[in-house]
Amino acid sequence: MIPKPPFAWELTPEEEIEAFEALKPRLGALWDTIFPGDEDHYTSVVVPSLTLDPAELQRLEGASLYEERLLFLLIRLRNPKAHLVYVTSQPLHPLVLEYYLQFLAGVSASHARGRLTLLSANDSSSRSLTEKILDRPRLIERIRAGILDPSRAYLTVFNSTPLERRLAVLLGIPMNGMDPRLAHLGSKSGSRKVFRSAGVDLPPGIEDLRTREDVERALVELRRMRPALRRAVLKLNEGFSGEGNAVFRYPESSRREAIRDALERLSFCAPGPTVDSYFDAYAEMGGIAEEFYEDGERASPSVQLRVNPRRQVILISSHDQILGGPNGQVYLGCRFPAGDGYRRLIQEAGLRIGAVLAARNVVSRFSVDFLVLRPGPDAPWDVRALEINLRMGGTTHPFLALRFLVEGKLDPDTGLFQSPGSGARFYRSTDNLKSEDYRGLLPEDLFDILTDNRLHYDQAKGRGVLFHMIGALSQYGKVGLTAIGNSRDEADALYARTLAVLDAESRLGHPGRG
Repeated sequence: MIPKPPFAWELTPEEEIEAFEALKPRLGALWDTIFPGDEDHYTSVVVPSLTLDPAELQRLEGASLYEERLLFLLIRLRNPKAHLVYVTSQPLHPLVLEYYLQFLAGVSASHARGRLTLLSANDSSSRSLTEKILDRPRLIERIRAGILDPSRAYLTVFNSTPLERRLAVLLGIPMNGMDPRLAHLGSKSGSRKVFRSAGVDLPPGIEDLRTREDVERALVELRRMRPALRRAVLKLNEGFSGEGNAVFRYPESSRREAIRDALERLSFCAPGPTVDSYFDAYAEMGGIAEEFYEDGERASPSVQLRVNPRRQVILISSHDQILGGPNGQVYLGCRFPAGDGYRRLIQEAGLRIGAVLAARNVVSRFSVDFLVLRPGPDAPWDVRALEINLRMGGTTHPFLALRFLVEGKLDPDTGLFQSPGSGARFYRSTDNLKSEDYRGLLPEDLFDILTDNRLHYDQAKGRGVLFHMIGALSQYGKVGLTAIGNSRDEADALYARTLAVLDAESRLGHPGRG
């Protein structure tokens, strides 16, 4: 018999870690008995909390609405014996839930709804969802009540910190994610060390920097190593989606005094930081400095993988990242799959990196960002690994959307998602579709626009558009979408048409904007 989980105030830090370790074998048992066929009964508890540095989280407009991205995990309800507990900061709009349930092929929406428990902290503050849950013992009890059998349940999180570890222990279920004590392996500094262990090339750079003086010394050393270097990029160890990056432009002189003066003119990749506040963050979390590549043809692909509880490294997907912002460092969206010319190269490098992580006891979904370069169209691609994200990320939910809608699987040899009888699928996705004209659009309005313009996903043709973060539309004027097509060109065309329709429809009722 499984003992009842403790309350938060009953745990010492040592007891918490001991209890967390005791839960780990249960995840391995679930992996062996349930996931191969996904036909038995179990409960998946989803807490899609962005548990990030508070300063990083405050810069992310509508951060709590990003919790809607993992609604694609409702795919679990295709198993008629599966139950799902989904917790959010604020209640989901009923039409948003209805929108997702309609896509569960082979299962009636009412049957799926009966196996879904939705819970909310009713808290729109900028704190992480996990913090909000831990502050509400009665909410923890409601989550526990939604778990039919704790021996056949697990916790899914966006990223894994000591807060998620504590929640797993309080719920008495294993966490399907990384042990927080291994988080350093996914920092910017830790990533560089893992790349070296895996024998994967990386940009010239220096890690484990803490102070402004450390950064000065590193920039001087980089210029000594690469005399022609014109720019370098600074990265905070725990920066998110490129928003913790800053670009440094070298002065003509390589003397340290000139480097020190030039640091006053850092170009930040996201609004908000000053030079002083940026180096305060550096002192708190550390960071790296590395070469900023400028010449030749470049692309920014990524590979998504998983290390399962049996220490097997599994390829999930590859993407071309779409970057923007003042210095082209901020993640805006992606295309699936990554380009033909380098897809196999980054997959192979990603598997080598995964093997190192598995050997260090990482159990997690993760992604690796790369930079690929070549001097001309006939030259081979040079692959450089940039960073490891030991968590779900911007490329996680669009691939979940593809799996949510299309029967099929990834061919690890080609990197293509193949649907039986109908060929490969491609998509373009973003979390950052934003316009002032979108503010005030309710979910009802969005669904009217989709219906009137026939933008729904067509199950018979295997093409169309799926939206996410719908709850952020009215207040923040932003929404996410994934456009799925039978070719890369078709996915891009669907994406462009959707933007054109939304822009035209949202201008209605705004005098002077039509």
